[in-house]
Amino acid sequence: MGATRREFLIAGAVAALAASAAACAPTPTGPGNGNVCLPPLGGGRSTLPAPGSAGLVDESWFQTRSAEYLALSTASLDGGNINSVTAHLLRARQDPTFSWDPSQIPTTVVGGDPFRDTDDFELMHCQWALYLGRGILPAEIITTIENKIAGARYRYDDPIPAGLIDNKWFWSENHRGMFACDEYLGGLAIPDRVFTFTGLTGAQHAARTRQIVIDWLQERSRFGFFEWHSNTYLKYSYAPVFTLLEFAQDEEILALAAGIADTAMLDLATNTFKGVFGASHGRGYKGGKLSYRGESSFNTCKFLFDSTDRDYLYTNDIGPLYIIGQSKYRVPEAIRRAGASQETAVVRERHGLPLNPHENFSLNPQAPFGYDYNDVKNLPFWWSTGALTSWQMLPQLLTAAKKWKLFDTELFSQLSVLKDFLDINPGLAQITVRELAGFAAAGCLGEAHTYSWRSSEAMLASVIDHRFGDAGDQTHAWQATLGPETTVFTIHPNKEAPSDSYWVGTASMPKTAQKERAAIHIYKPSYASPSDPILGPAFSYLQFTRAWFPQDRFDEVRQANGWTLGRKGDGYVALWSERPTEWRAINTADSASEGMTQPYDLVAPGSPSNVWICEVGGASDHGNFDSFVNAITAATVEVSRVKGVIDVHYISPIEGDLRLGTSSGFKVNDVATPLRNHPRHSSPWGESCEFSSAYDLQAGDARVQINSLTGARSVS
Repeated sequence: MGATRREFLIAGAVAALAASAAACAPTPTGPGNGNVCLPPLGGGRSTLPAPGSAGLVDESWFQTRSAEYLALSTASLDGGNINSVTAHLLRARQDPTFSWDPSQIPTTVVGGDPFRDTDDFELMHCQWALYLGRGILPAEIITTIENKIAGARYRYDDPIPAGLIDNKWFWSENHRGMFACDEYLGGLAIPDRVFTFTGLTGAQHAARTRQIVIDWLQERSRFGFFEWHSNTYLKYSYAPVFTLLEFAQDEEILALAAGIADTAMLDLATNTFKGVFGASHGRGYKGGKLSYRGESSFNTCKFLFDSTDRDYLYTNDIGPLYIIGQSKYRVPEAIRRAGASQETAVVRERHGLPLNPHENFSLNPQAPFGYDYNDVKNLPFWWSTGALTSWQMLPQLLTAAKKWKLFDTELFSQLSVLKDFLDINPGLAQITVRELAGFAAAGCLGEAHTYSWRSSEAMLASVIDHRFGDAGDQTHAWQATLGPETTVFTIHPNKEAPSDSYWVGTASMPKTAQKERAAIHIYKPSYASPSDPILGPAFSYLQFTRAWFPQDRFDEVRQANGWTLGRKGDGYVALWSERPTEWRAINTADSASEGMTQPYDLVAPGSPSNVWICEVGGASDHGNFDSFVNAITAATVEVSRVKGVIDVHYISPIEGDLRLGTSSGFKVNDVATPLRNHPRHSSPWGESCEFSSAYDLQAGDARVQINSLTGARSVS
């Protein structure tokens, strides 16, 4: 699934560099500047409080939840699944009465092409089986795992023999964390073993990787998660953190990892509704947008917060397993309570850092926070922000690709035709890519300011004014959630269904503003849809915007005055389109149609320039659904278009007078409201200022204070 994104990024560079001319996209507004505050918790790093300590989740509750999940996980042994082996090892460790037969595990439980993408996932799974399984698993299984660890290539710039092609992807946020964890713990596990590609011992591998582990953890502390609120990849970012927490012995790493584990669980807790990670996503896929069944985060949310009546999706999931497997770490009770809370809450967050692919060209662009674009050591950092095809990083892309034979790999092969051109005039290549940044830099995640409102009945969440008009490779701009399978969102699609591009990412990001229950989304692409034979196949887009509104999953759906309104239980949602909408017939060739008897695809034809407004509510706000329908459909909605400038005026029945324009800011009841000045985290449970590593979170009598940069942590 990740390859789709990488191919898109590569295609961006190919198409942009091959094009002879293009129109410059407008420069988006930069991030706002909030107040800078001092960390509330000083002091050096803390030791982890023992499970059962005050301020951590109740230990009897945790053991009960763990036993329930492990009973499901160990109902049978799957000899082809290394995580099934880990589940059995964990249950045997926690339940002395449990018996199983490790001799039934075949040596093929570990294997596959060691140069395939996601092999680092299997290497991480191997750490758990190895550390837990010594003295329990058959000797040949232990040997097979140790051989895999010693035979792995952990870095793109490690030596590689002539003729060998390594197709692994080393650079996204989750892969960087996982490779660092794999190499560090793998080296510690077999310290005297000589590793194949480097000739270094395991101890030397661990030593050279220690600082990389620390750097990656501290990046998460300072900047959050670049792939913000990803209901696919957040799990693969916190999985290496939990792996380090269980098996690392280094006190600094343990202290830092505890703080990042806390903040990752906080992200889940405060952006979850009935088990659904219903926030906007920096990276998201079709399945996770249409149903909780496609979310890799669901089982973790169910295990920790127990806020859904749906069953676990599958029973060998590393999300809950790696939490269950913790002998030293427990989630703070304040965070668990936040995830289980039914109270109405507004959650504002900031993730990432402000790389702008539209900034004015310079031969020496200045990178934020001192991460020099021209320093090869920072290449993995910038590529993990999705900046592969941002003009600032183009020289490093080409240098690294040539030096380390990346042009020969599956995902870089499309760039190989450009090597000579780039040698002749790399500056021209940078200028060209900048001119086409509206779509060529579609993978650039940038700095995201996210906003979520939730009650016991509904949730509405958005990424605010993010890369307005530009393509977003896998970005999910906003979502309304009424239940595990009842979601609503809009998108500007690139290609027709059944292509994934009909569902994943967007050809243009809307300018979005949200005030609690209500949000305005203005779509206006910053670039014309290419029609030439070079750019058109990859970057042309459809001439409409559309909404996912699955009628079968609602108890009631009505339409009036341009609004489409739905009810699920006591939760309500209303969606308005400036352009008249029509239901598309069910497309049986599209997997989204599975089980559907009524249309779900609400299209606004005519142009991708459109305004959508969404408001959610419930019985506690409006009483019955009739009252909600009457209030919403009678509300004032005005859209003005003058010389290309779009202004929207919506008077929400509850949130009041809302105004947003393409050339103006956001006003709430005539008061200017900054769009992009979010702190790192703000919710009813606490606040952390922008670029701060310090949190002070409280839910009732449970409190946790964290300084995730220094490792200081206090629970009570």
